[in-house]
Amino acid sequence: MNRILVVEDEDIIRSALQKLLTHNQYEVDCAGSVDEALSNFNVTEYDLVITDLRLPGRPGTELIDAASPAPVLIMTSYASLRSAVDSMKMGAVDYIAKPFDHDEMLAAIASILNRKQSVRTEATTEETPTASGQPLEIKDLIYGECEAMEKVFHLIGKVAPTDTTVLIQGESGTGKELAARALHQFSVRNGKPLICVNCAAIPETLIESELFGHEKGAFTGAVNARNGLVEAADGGTLFLDEIGELPLEAQARLLRVLQEGEIRRVGSTQSKQVNVRLIAATHRNLRALSKTGEFREDLYYRLNVMQIRLPALRERGDDRLGLAKRLLDKICEKVGRSRAQLSPEAMLAIQSHNWPGNVRELENAIERAVILCDGDVIDAPLLDLETDTEVHKLSTGLAASSNESHDEKPQDLSLEDYFQHFVLENQDKMSETELAQKLGISRKSLWERRQRLGIPRKKANK
Repeated sequence: MNRILVVEDEDIIRSALQKLLTHNQYEVDCAGSVDEALSNFNVTEYDLVITDLRLPGRPGTELIDAASPAPVLIMTSYASLRSAVDSMKMGAVDYIAKPFDHDEMLAAIASILNRKQSVRTEATTEETPTASGQPLEIKDLIYGECEAMEKVFHLIGKVAPTDTTVLIQGESGTGKELAARALHQFSVRNGKPLICVNCAAIPETLIESELFGHEKGAFTGAVNARNGLVEAADGGTLFLDEIGELPLEAQARLLRVLQEGEIRRVGSTQSKQVNVRLIAATHRNLRALSKTGEFREDLYYRLNVMQIRLPALRERGDDRLGLAKRLLDKICEKVGRSRAQLSPEAMLAIQSHNWPGNVRELENAIERAVILCDGDVIDAPLLDLETDTEVHKLSTGLAASSNESHDEKPQDLSLEDYFQHFVLENQDKMSETELAQKLGISRKSLWERRQRLGIPRKKANK
């Protein structure tokens, strides 16, 4: 049984992570700070140390050298993303952004332990075992039993060992990042970093600096030179989620990475060679965008060497119930309650629901039901799926018949109703940044709500 040390000062996160790992057959110890970890445990004896970047007293990066040769996985928020990249240069084996999905965390841990075991057994031909002692398979990272997912697993198994660029397509919430992690895990680069970037979550004014780095004085606020995320992925894999949101200027720089294998920091006249495998993902039709000039056609053809399409949850048949039961067990463990089960009516509701938010929506519905459930059986009303369906129909109807929706606005608008009306009325004359500012939310939140409510993005006419 693999031993893991969790160093996290927030009680809720530390407790939830301990339960998650224990439930998945890991032996877990916990500490609230670097000093506590070093005082109470021999950190070098663990198979993995998972630590928050920001801790009371000394930062989590101080465990990188102290725990050696044990690998260190850094947890960080997006606001500290640059620090996370710096920590990897200090020797951290990987980083994961908060809030993280449980499957994402387990996949990252399996990947790290797999690489470590591979080093130990390099002289033999034994396959790397998972925590249960069985050879690691793609299905250990991504759940799926339907024919559509079997095709996905087959494609991942074929293309993962190569260095081919991969374009993953699928609706929001279908698990595109998990597929990217599987591609990296089963590649020859699995001992090197996997850097995941959500292009829609980074402001347009910072995207080039974040990806390609910048020199000191390149722009206001650039007080020091910084490495970019592409450079941080050197030797490993770069995963660009929602690549359709990448500005045209950044697309040109990315094309140079693919064609010439080199980057140039913002404000620099010198280029630097990088060896990066690129995996991109999007929910948008890049081919159509390339025809309208919103996405570079030459970059599209560079990305579209191998395409993997992840099916929407509504297309996965009985996988919906299989996923629901897996999520139910996981969430019961997460919140510290006894196992619960779905009533026949709840299972029917899950099977018949459209799931516009896909797996992410299913997980949210299950977690809400577990929290509200007083007994051991979850009934259909606790899933609250009717409301979600009505919201989805409303957003679709608004997009299809905007004249009617503009002329007759319903009274007593909910927050979601107001969001839909405002975006549909103003998206032709406002940029995404302006819309987000008017709504008092971030661009990432605006993007996420668009996906959830099925409102397509339109470019501002300026």
